[in-house]
Amino acid sequence: MRRLLLGFVAVAAGLATSGCGYNKLQGQDEGVKAAWAQVINQYQRRADLVPNLVNTVKGFAAQEERVLVGVTEARAKATSIQLTPELINDPEAFKKFQAAQGELTQALKSLLAVTENYPNLKSDAVFRDLMVQLEGTENRIAVERKRYIDAVQAYNVTVRSFPSNLTAKWFDFDVKPNFTVENEAAISTAPVTNFDTSTPSQSAKPVEAPPATAPAAN
Repeated sequence: MRRLLLGFVAVAAGLATSGCGYNKLQGQDEGVKAAWAQVINQYQRRADLVPNLVNTVKGFAAQEERVLVGVTEARAKATSIQLTPELINDPEAFKKFQAAQGELTQALKSLLAVTENYPNLKSDAVFRDLMVQLEGTENRIAVERKRYIDAVQAYNVTVRSFPSNLTAKWFDFDVKPNFTVENEAAISTAPVTNFDTSTPSQSAKPVEAPPATAPAAN
């Protein structure tokens, strides 16, 4: 009789938790974790490209030390943050992660701007291959960030909605931090490098007419 009663309680508890949103919260929580793992993978992929990119640029533009050092330092700061699943439950840690990745993004943009001044670098096969990989990685980052944003948005709505908010509070499902930028579209735009190494023709410049001279006196 006691075993039957315990079984009935277990079934009733299961029905109660599923009806009040527990299973949905559990599924969405796992979805957020999976999306976050993909975001981390792509940011790590970008970080892995940076040393080779910096060394390649240095071979052609060693005088751009300020920009090269800036990229190296930004990468070091971004990779110093421990990317654990718990980070998405800590708003302050998540904010620091986002800021560090943003600094690396800006540093890479500065580096690409500098490379425009070095046609020989832009025609180098290693550099071109690295840039193709970087552009592809930035595209993947944009895609995975969007998936994470959508997953967190859906999860947070469930956490805040009645009656699932009661279940969330009871089982410690808290609202998760999300990416917040002033212009997500701009951040999500992959860098584009022009590999056209031609230089403007000098003949294209307008030729100034020689100054008029007074006629010689007889």
